[in-house]
Amino acid sequence: MKIDRRAMLAAGLTGGLVAAQAVAQTPSLPPPPTPAAGDPDAPAWPAREVYRIWPGKQPGALATLPTPKPTMNGRSGRRQLWIRGVAYAELHVFRPAVPDGSSLMSIPGGGYGFVSVQNEGLAVAQHFNALGTTVFVLVYRLPREGWGTPHLVAIQDAQRAMRFIRGRATEFRIDPARLGVLGFSAGGHLASDLVVSHADNLYAPIDDADQLSAKPAFAGLVYPVTSLISPAGDRRLSGMLMAGLPDPILEARSPVRRLTADAPPSFLVHAFDDPLVPMQHSLDWITACQAVKRPVEAHLVATGGHGFGLGLPKDSSGAAWPDLFGRWIRKNGG
Repeated sequence: MKIDRRAMLAAGLTGGLVAAQAVAQTPSLPPPPTPAAGDPDAPAWPAREVYRIWPGKQPGALATLPTPKPTMNGRSGRRQLWIRGVAYAELHVFRPAVPDGSSLMSIPGGGYGFVSVQNEGLAVAQHFNALGTTVFVLVYRLPREGWGTPHLVAIQDAQRAMRFIRGRATEFRIDPARLGVLGFSAGGHLASDLVVSHADNLYAPIDDADQLSAKPAFAGLVYPVTSLISPAGDRRLSGMLMAGLPDPILEARSPVRRLTADAPPSFLVHAFDDPLVPMQHSLDWITACQAVKRPVEAHLVATGGHGFGLGLPKDSSGAAWPDLFGRWIRKNGG
């Protein structure tokens, strides 16, 4: 992996100075409307620290921005906080009591129709904060909510978010060389897209942070979509994620087809009985990693379905995956 640790540390120190100058442009925000006032299932959201990652107009922004719609929804009896109407890409910062310098950006799923911030964001922060890891939950813009470049807004946000975090490494008390990603479902697609597209020129640089690397040190992919031209020619998933795009764009946004020997180590979790994202997406990623000789570890569980996050039953062997991932990242860049 070609992340130069000394250069990244220097970037963190320099970025701290840049960040100090940029605070007035990208301040912590007041809380947005809380979901379902009085709902006993509603979690504490947003975080105490929230940052808009774009200091000015966002790439692809049109005259009218989406209207925020945080709601309590869920499947299989599990009520969760979903965010729709993402007007501004945001990072929600969760700091551990005793940070050890490691950090990860959690990218929740939601089929690019919403952002499931509770089980794939807040739960991630709670678990990994206890291990000393600083967690950044990314609320990214959604392709179908009226952006001029719908197929690019999410990956633009992911690139910018990584650079934003590294630009403030000193402020966040993290080692910028130990910043990875953990993506779920559509968020797994976005995380895997970041693995292969981190250096692509997808937006015009706006400040010194954009000179920093957007490459994750490691990638956790949980029931991920790794191709928009899905197995057996089934276009249902590509239609759900980015409807109506021509094949060249679907190819470009199909990370498993672009994996190279430059990729960071990968850790995958998937259930055999996933009814929404076939396990073949993870199997193809494993095969691609082996083809380019990149480290990969996978935990394939018998049952769990889709969208379980960190919430598999305690008596399930798969319930241990977050702890296994926590150990794995310490040996693989985190």
